[in-house]
Amino acid sequence: MARPRDIAAIDTLIGFRSPADVDRNPANVRVSQRGDKHPADYMFREIPDTARPDDDDATAIADTLAAMDANGVGVGLVQLGHPAAAPAARAFPDRFALATQVDGNDVMGAVRQIRADHAAHGIRAVSAFPAGASPPIPLDDAHWYPVYTTCVELGLPFFATAGVPGPRVPMAAQQVEAIDRVMYDFPDLVFVMRHGGEPWEDLAVKLMLKWPGLHYSTSAFAPKHYPPGIVDYANTRGTEKVLYGGYHPYALELDRIFAELDDVPFRDHVWEPFLRGNAARILGL
Repeated sequence: MARPRDIAAIDTLIGFRSPADVDRNPANVRVSQRGDKHPADYMFREIPDTARPDDDDATAIADTLAAMDANGVGVGLVQLGHPAAAPAARAFPDRFALATQVDGNDVMGAVRQIRADHAAHGIRAVSAFPAGASPPIPLDDAHWYPVYTTCVELGLPFFATAGVPGPRVPMAAQQVEAIDRVMYDFPDLVFVMRHGGEPWEDLAVKLMLKWPGLHYSTSAFAPKHYPPGIVDYANTRGTEKVLYGGYHPYALELDRIFAELDDVPFRDHVWEPFLRGNAARILGL
């Protein structure tokens, strides 16, 4: 039951501290919250200060690497929208993988961006914040279909926030039910739900049982708050479907996450696929 210490984890949501004038929302979407430190600061305690106005990219990268090394994280998936992401992947290609964030409102722009970033940067994934798009776009809306098609063509997984969003924006675009239609229309798509899927986590499990390409990431959840249904699913039929995602440094630092992971009741056979194996397969690492 105890978490092994010899697994080099792959973190499917990690980032870097930013200069004060850089958008610090991890989804790279500006959501006005009346000056809050984080777009969902009411949900988290002791949110770390991600603003580092005097730091350059190299310092931000070094800080994240130090946190990764201290907690046994081998590789981090980072968003190209952060100014430190591309330099990090160039300097440490064995430690950082890149993802492209897209807004489906610009349909062809999103497709061109994915293809360009894949050619220029070797991105490993595409990500989206449907409720944070302007305007919001439901996951089964036709605007996303060219993005899904491009992901399938390039062999890239699609990571999307699902469930009630933390930022105070309407939730309709992220209803888990909509993923059912997406997976029906794109049976070859690898789709990863981010940020919990609540309050529809039981439906998320049913859909993962139904669709081979549908997965779940624990991003933005402190381990002590992992939904029990997800832990039970990982321990049984979902061992190959649930993968670790953090939230460092936006609202949950790695030190806290990995301290709490020790109390998650995963069975022995779950730890390796959860911490590393599932992400390695999905990201092609």
